[in-house]
Amino acid sequence: MARPSSRYVCQACAAAFPRWEGQCRSCGAWNTLVETALPRASRRAQRPAASPLAPGEPVALRDIAPGSAPRLSIGIGELDRVLGGGIVAGSLVLLAGEPGVGKSTLALEAAAAIASVSDRPALYVSGEESPGQLQLRAERLGLLAGPPGERLQVLGSTDVEAVAEAARRLSPAILIVDSIQSLTADDLEGPAGSVGQVRGSAQRLLELAKGEGIPIVLVGHVTKDGSVAGPKTLEHVVDVVLGLEGEPGGAVRLLRATKNRFGSTEEVGLFEMGGGGLRQLSDPAELFAPPGSVRPPGSATALLLEGSRPLVVEVQALVGGGGYGPPRRAASGIDLDRLSLLTAVLAKRAGVGIGSHDVYVSLAGGLRTREPALDLPLALALASSIRDRPIPADTVAGGEVSLAGELRQIPGLERRLREAARLGYRRAIVAGTGERMVDGLRVVGVPTLRAALEAALETAPSREAAARRPLTAVAVERGRGP
Repeated sequence: MARPSSRYVCQACAAAFPRWEGQCRSCGAWNTLVETALPRASRRAQRPAASPLAPGEPVALRDIAPGSAPRLSIGIGELDRVLGGGIVAGSLVLLAGEPGVGKSTLALEAAAAIASVSDRPALYVSGEESPGQLQLRAERLGLLAGPPGERLQVLGSTDVEAVAEAARRLSPAILIVDSIQSLTADDLEGPAGSVGQVRGSAQRLLELAKGEGIPIVLVGHVTKDGSVAGPKTLEHVVDVVLGLEGEPGGAVRLLRATKNRFGSTEEVGLFEMGGGGLRQLSDPAELFAPPGSVRPPGSATALLLEGSRPLVVEVQALVGGGGYGPPRRAASGIDLDRLSLLTAVLAKRAGVGIGSHDVYVSLAGGLRTREPALDLPLALALASSIRDRPIPADTVAGGEVSLAGELRQIPGLERRLREAARLGYRRAIVAGTGERMVDGLRVVGVPTLRAALEAALETAPSREAAARRPLTAVAVERGRGP
């Protein structure tokens, strides 16, 4: 019986079937099977080249020689932090993000930074933009002058074989492919961006990276549901998966590693998008929560920890009167399910009934997080908004709220407190009992959410109370009374 020359591959999960079916039996998606030609080369020829670190025979774990794959510092501190100190030779890195978030800008800046310090050129493959368009972007970023303008080589091609041939000829310090969805292979059928083409192109670039020791960065798009466009197996092929996040209208960009075979996935890099490209944010305190500024009702300051970096971020909430129909819930940068849970806990355990009101919450700076330490400051912001009582501007908070209304400790508390003290805050409300001082910061421990509300709003007069005071009292305070 002749070997089949094609398979039907699911565009959602990359599962392969011998014949077309209306529904994928692997993921359950409908009408996602696309006929994809099998490569004409043998299976043995398509296997990745053996790593120079892998011995030919099994050896004991303690007898393995130390690795000979050095790290190459890119020169962008925030990017090196997320990668674990630099990019490893022969590694395959996937940089993913939504359209317009700044993936190409970051990739071009990384290539220019390496070209400035390395004695080998950097190769940038542009499959979506022409070389002329890429030059305009580089001119806007100020990368044409100096070593980047001379050592950064640009190749406008969508043929993966041409890309591999150019990389073997130049032996660049780094190869950047923008984007992996634009590459095609001649012996594979299907349009650019299909499962077969994306997977086949990535596999051949993996062979190039491992065989030649060239670090390769693949730029990939993100679909509406937040997954990397193309097959899910692409994330399993690469060594590192980086995600660039940010609100479309915001200036802050967060770089996270969801997979890293050579380092931690807990680090986060912070950038600010501007007219001159992406600028590193080594101290983002002034952008997220400027200390000492006036806080209106519905605003609280949270103690967050992204990786090993503490952040002090402003949380804003607006509770409005409910109209006809079900109340509206809207959240920016905050998990909507967590918001619904906190509104129920506030009503049941703290006597703050906002279940019938419209609720809108947001994190300052376009930040997105799911950290449990955000529970307490978010609950304080909601209570502050509905009671119209501002929380003092020198107060920060952090803690996880349980369904029973109790507060739980958060990891890395001392690091968060020292960061708040460095920024000039005077008081912190956290889970615990008693009071103590940390670098001039008064730490107030409270066991329950109700106690936290009393501690945060005890010194804040409401606007309604001020409005009910006699006019003579107001005149005396202003110096115009008798």
